[in-house]
Amino acid sequence: MKILCTICARKGSKGIKNKNLVKINNKHLIFYSIDQARKVKEINDIIISTDLNLPKSELKKRKLKIFFKRKPSLSHHTSGKVPVIRDALNKAEKIFKKKYDIIIDLDITSPLRNVQDIRTAIKKFKKNKSNNLITICKSRKNPYFNMIELNRNVPILSKKTKKKILRRQDAPKVYDMNASIYIWKKKYLMRTNKIFSNKTTFYEMPYNRSIDIDSFHDLELVKYFMKWNTKSIDIDSIYDLKPSKYFTKYEKK
Repeated sequence: MKILCTICARKGSKGIKNKNLVKINNKHLIFYSIDQARKVKEINDIIISTDLNLPKSELKKRKLKIFFKRKPSLSHHTSGKVPVIRDALNKAEKIFKKKYDIIIDLDITSPLRNVQDIRTAIKKFKKNKSNNLITICKSRKNPYFNMIELNRNVPILSKKTKKKILRRQDAPKVYDMNASIYIWKKKYLMRTNKIFSNKTTFYEMPYNRSIDIDSFHDLELVKYFMKWNTKSIDIDSIYDLKPSKYFTKYEKK
């Protein structure tokens, strides 16, 4: 089965200016995902959909000629991710002159995933014969315990059960979509924009490999984990971590 990897990089960003090209350890954020994809032997081809001007020296160093300029109608901040990936698939089949069976998308803002995460996700997707796969991690907040909605400006729990819940650990388990890895069967991707179906499966990742950079705080947290190369961090022990200059610098602002 032929596998295409899409990497989608839009120029604009609400939280961090030019986020996809921000440097971490002297390396542009986009190249973390590109370099990971290149190490996954199950991936046949990689294509980059972007409206950015990618650094030519970095592309040349990696011998990359696998990107195309995304059309403006798919480059707006309101543009959905699935149509962008579908467009990248169509372009790739023309460029590489082949048909693909599976499409895997690596989100640029999740650089802490590792190559084994990608390979394991692919393996699980194939084994389960799924329509698609999403990656998740344990949630830090729980709608049955400490997430609220405002009902006529009155705070109420988002979800309730008949059982009285006094601790988060006693509440039903909930998870965050960590926006790290998405996998689709081509036939499913081409016919719908929906993420969930009765044949959607998941791959759970630890918190320290699940951070999606959406703010400067997220960026500092990613730098922290890269600096200390933490192996495995449980969601309940995140505040027990050794402080770093990144956090102290952030907190002084």
